[in-house]
Amino acid sequence: MPEQTLLAFDYGTKKIGVAIGNTLTGQARPLEILTSVQRDRRFADIEQLLAAWQPDKVIVGLPLASDGGEQYASLRCRRFANQLRGRFGVQVELVDERGSSMEAQQMLGTHAADDAMAAMVILQRYLDALARSGNSSQRE
Repeated sequence: MPEQTLLAFDYGTKKIGVAIGNTLTGQARPLEILTSVQRDRRFADIEQLLAAWQPDKVIVGLPLASDGGEQYASLRCRRFANQLRGRFGVQVELVDERGSSMEAQQMLGTHAADDAMAAMVILQRYLDALARSGNSSQRE
């Protein structure tokens, strides 16, 4: 499998956690938290990240209900993923993010801002599933 750089987003209406990783190492790491509430500023920040890291693919956490069904937040994240595709022409994959914030808080040992760590958890799940499947085109 050729090496791919991946950028992941834990989307929220107030903050967006960002993580970076690649398929060569199979490791993800937290990058930053975007805090601008203005839509245009958020997308400008995202554009800068995409230009700086030039990811082969973008991963967006999909918040599903505990039973695996869709909820209102799922629709907002799907919209965000579609906006990334439309604005920037990037390939986007959605990954189940259930429990990622709790896992991030456990890793941090605090209730501090965990959005970038949650993005890392989401991306690490994707990378782990990719490694298990042995191919580079995982779908949800």
